[in-house]
Amino acid sequence: MTTATGQHASGDADGDGDGDGEGGGAGTGSALRTGTIVAALFAVCLAQIGLAMPATLNGTFQEVFEPSSSQLTWISDCSLLPITVLELTCGVLGDLFGRKRLLLGGAAMLALGEAISAAAHGIGVMWTGQIIAGIGCAALFPTTLAMLVAGERTPAQRARMIALWAAILSTGNFLAPLLGGITATYLQWRWAFLVVVVLALGDAVITYLAAQDSRSPAGRSLDPLGQTTVGLGLCALLFGVIQGASDGWGSGTVVGAFALSAVCLAAFVVVELRVRDPLLRLDLFRSRTFALASAVTVVGMFAFLGTAYSISLRMGPIQGQSSMRTAVAFLLLSGLTIFLLPLTHRLMAVLVPRWVLGLGFLLMAVGDFLAGRMPITDSALPSLIVPMGLVGVGFSFAVSAVTATAVETVPHRLAGMASATTSMLRDFGFTLGPAVIGAVATANAVHHFSGSLAASTLGAADQAKAHGILSSGGPVAVLHADPPASGLAFKALGHAYALGFEVCAVAALACCLVTALLLRPARQPDTPPLAAPAAPAAI
Repeated sequence: MTTATGQHASGDADGDGDGDGEGGGAGTGSALRTGTIVAALFAVCLAQIGLAMPATLNGTFQEVFEPSSSQLTWISDCSLLPITVLELTCGVLGDLFGRKRLLLGGAAMLALGEAISAAAHGIGVMWTGQIIAGIGCAALFPTTLAMLVAGERTPAQRARMIALWAAILSTGNFLAPLLGGITATYLQWRWAFLVVVVLALGDAVITYLAAQDSRSPAGRSLDPLGQTTVGLGLCALLFGVIQGASDGWGSGTVVGAFALSAVCLAAFVVVELRVRDPLLRLDLFRSRTFALASAVTVVGMFAFLGTAYSISLRMGPIQGQSSMRTAVAFLLLSGLTIFLLPLTHRLMAVLVPRWVLGLGFLLMAVGDFLAGRMPITDSALPSLIVPMGLVGVGFSFAVSAVTATAVETVPHRLAGMASATTSMLRDFGFTLGPAVIGAVATANAVHHFSGSLAASTLGAADQAKAHGILSSGGPVAVLHADPPASGLAFKALGHAYALGFEVCAVAALACCLVTALLLRPARQPDTPPLAAPAAPAAI
């Protein structure tokens, strides 16, 4: 459930701002081999499957690992966070040391992480596997696109490669929920991860035997201090958000996490303003319109993945529906993108990108408001079609238009830098979705459950038992482990995740209004744009 990178959002596959995808240097200078195309496209599809598939299994994870609410949230964010933090650096590593080498390493990391996840018998091992798989995805997303646009190719050839890459990535979005749903429902959930392991190893073999290498070291350098400070800052921020609802917002660990995050992110800003080749171009934010576009990107993508997390928890751990039925919701949310690509491209051709973006956010808002009105007792699949379908169609429009809208707010010479920065922020918005919605819903469920429990007719012993389970595992644990209080927990969780949909609706509606009323394109010189049309992001 994430985007790939600034690299795959535009024709500037390296994010250096020149729009050539080559970091200002030469590529291979020869036509792409078939083996390179197959290896790169196969890898990005697998990375997207590995990233998106676990979300359909939250109900299964609840049964197998019996995690607390915050522990379940970490399964999603353990794979999303490495992508947010490492993708731009992985793009630079490929430019410096060779993209074939990075593709091999990324495929191996994905296979290792999914193998560990398949063997997990505890929540900690699952987290470890997802972190390693996330690192592999962080290497694969920028590397695959950079390999496809490498060499002295025409803009039209590059645009076709980007479109093909985007279509294959969208295919991964379609296949991921099917893989998770079918294996968990009809076989065994561990097979979902093992399938990815086998295919990732196969891609590594294809890459080693048939793919050609490319690199673009000119003008590229690593930013280790910037990478370290932003990595620590975002990890601490997410820890505080996720753990706050369960540990208490005033607990020492949560307050300390927020303090560490503030210090590290402030240090990141200082570092980025001083280094020669920064990880993130902060001077872009001097433009008010680009700053607004960036805020819309973060909040809008948060709204989408917050919706995906809410429906996953509603159908899985709360309602107890099968992974196959949960997969239907995810097909509506993210599987429509590949089928809507022709319509999306048509809209992008005839409308200003910000109107396509605003329309996408409006559809998402309407879908989320409708989802928030669904009774928790309603488990019929047809009830999902309109709300989840609207969110899915809206997201397809929004994710295709968000980079183009941001690029419009800066001069053309900065188009590549703007697209890379926007994609990093988009990843961050995706990462915030499960964290924030999980924290909001958990806090709300605890509040409602505690009030209902105090007003119930349960005896003192039953109430004490329910409070003990609540303090150690959260409302979901009460639902599954304490039959006398499970009805109260069920209602509290239904109310809480309805609130989660409403929060996402408000966020999407705010993005729609800001996009329509405040975003304006920058005045451009009479030169052609450098960035190619935006590609859909990984989910």
